Amino acid sequence: MIKIGYLMSDKSFATSLSCMDGRVQIPMNDWIKKKYVVDFVDTITAPGIDKVIFDGNITSIKNSVMISVLNHKSSHIVVSGHFGCAGNPVSNEEHYSHIKKSVEIIDSWNLNVNVVGVWIDENFTPHLI
Repeated sequence: MIKIGYLMSDKSFATSLSCMDGRVQIPMNDWIKKKYVVDFVDTITAPGIDKVIFDGNITSIKNSVMISVLNHKSSHIVVSGHFGCAGNPVSNEEHYSHIKKSVEIIDSWNLNVNVVGVWIDENFTPHLI
């Protein structure tokens, strides 16, 4: 690992599993940093990621999460879905269902980290589910 002015062990991480939609990245990362008081957010994206996990297409996502948790010591995993998602164009209620099930799936990996779900509304404001 390259040292860039600080030791990685001195910094804290959380992990964001979010849609690839660029409109959600900054609000989601800012919310995670503030809520969980972490220095960095490892961001794992896919179009409609709540549906991807819900459907069980998790191999690549799980590998990325494992790197974040094991190597960066990520303390929180946040799964999100958002209003106006082109990758998962379903009702808000279906998104909530996908997010909640995704949280259950990730929690079943027994990583000993906090796993939560977040809905990002039409104003791109994150809300804990």
